[in-house]
Amino acid sequence: MINLTSLRKFAKRTTEAIHPGKKFLLPAIFIAGLFSGIGFYTIYSANALSYLSDKPQTCSNCHVMKTVYAGWMHGNHRHVTVCNDCHVPHDTIFRKYLFKTMDGMRHSTIFTARLEPQVIRIKSAGRKVVQENCLRCHERTMSQVMKIETKNKECWSCHRDTPHGRINSLSAAPSALTPRLRPLIPRNFINRSKKK
Repeated sequence: MINLTSLRKFAKRTTEAIHPGKKFLLPAIFIAGLFSGIGFYTIYSANALSYLSDKPQTCSNCHVMKTVYAGWMHGNHRHVTVCNDCHVPHDTIFRKYLFKTMDGMRHSTIFTARLEPQVIRIKSAGRKVVQENCLRCHERTMSQVMKIETKNKECWSCHRDTPHGRINSLSAAPSALTPRLRPLIPRNFINRSKKK
């Protein structure tokens, strides 16, 4: 049972410890507002909330993924799957969002630091998830194939072009039709400033 009196005392002590005092109150509010503004603008410009969805357009937020997105868009899987159907685990919702979080943090770190490779290679954790999902969707077909083939083979060792084609780098499909990125400055803000 939580003692409300001690909880109130703790809250009061914490507030007093972090309160900047009257002399520094205005600068503290300004700095807090500045960091909040930068944080919200970063979330907006990175289209961060889109990563909570399963929309394939989210994957093309990063320019490196545009050709991969175009390969999927023109492939056979487009009619039955989206990116997360193959690239995210589906056994539990906890594992799905943990994987999305870990993979997303790695991707955002790489893209923010401009360390992205020109040729994208799937990491071992991703390989395992994609293989699980191939088997999950094609279970009936695979029950026949597994009797013939070795169990250690990855599906794409034979099905190399599925579902992205032979796209290896940004220059592999320079004229690919992909979704455009939305502008970082909202259109209504631009229109308002032009009227003045």
